[in-house]
Amino acid sequence: MTASVDVAAIDTHAPAERRPFGPGTRTWEEVGLVTFSLTAGSAFLLQTMEPSISAVVDAHSTFRTDPIGRALRSLSAVMMWTYGGEESLGETDRLRKMHATLNTTDADGKRHTALSSGPWAWVLHTGTFAFAENAEYFAKRPLTTAEKEDYYRETVQLMRNFYVPPKELPASYADFEKFFADQVENHLEATQTAKDYLKVIRTIAPPTQLPHVLHPVWRAVTGPFGRMQHFVTVGTTPEVARRKLGLAWTESDERKLRILGWFIARLVPLLPERLRYFPIAYEARKLERDKARLRKIIDIRPL
Repeated sequence: MTASVDVAAIDTHAPAERRPFGPGTRTWEEVGLVTFSLTAGSAFLLQTMEPSISAVVDAHSTFRTDPIGRALRSLSAVMMWTYGGEESLGETDRLRKMHATLNTTDADGKRHTALSSGPWAWVLHTGTFAFAENAEYFAKRPLTTAEKEDYYRETVQLMRNFYVPPKELPASYADFEKFFADQVENHLEATQTAKDYLKVIRTIAPPTQLPHVLHPVWRAVTGPFGRMQHFVTVGTTPEVARRKLGLAWTESDERKLRILGWFIARLVPLLPERLRYFPIAYEARKLERDKARLRKIIDIRPL
């Protein structure tokens, strides 16, 4: 692994220097937690409401036919660009190369390209929103204003690693909040892709290799998880977006989500680190500690 990102040095108008993440950043400490996946659903939902992303996802994504595989591949990509050290930059390059060919033309004849700067940036902007929402609901306390600004500086570095143009980067988290609200209000649409995604996460399709005779068992086991993911996704999606999609969310729903989040926020820290973090994150963190111990022994060796 490499040294931490120097968040204090990040300037949205400075030349784009690509740097991996490392210990000492909020990204390193929190993105790898198993609770990350709880608000990943709202991020993807907001992505599929963006017209160009929706068109490309509709044409190329396997989220309908292989939802688990698609989710695992996305999760492993996030873990790699966060915890992969120098390989993390190779991962961002791989993803850009893969998306370079994911283009399509919609029913109205409009051309959509996956690497158009606005949609490409929007994918990462939804992650910034989801990170703050995760702390709002599934941490012992929400992020302070200062913590949000610090985390946003790290987000800017991530977006530079993905070659997002400076014009797509609000100057501060406060500016990001205004930009994000405007996008949700005036640009996002109730696309069929977004509606299909909500159906997919509520009823998780069995893997294609699972024998048909075991499908009832699969539905019985995954049903509660699908309903919870759908509930959390709807609850952590902005009200404006919910309204566009015709999704109901009551005060009672909000209380239930808050109670669920309260328990999760207190249960997860009690788990062993191997269970608190996804595998790539756990192994990367363990490696850094091993390297630090080795460095300590080297420094005190007899000379």
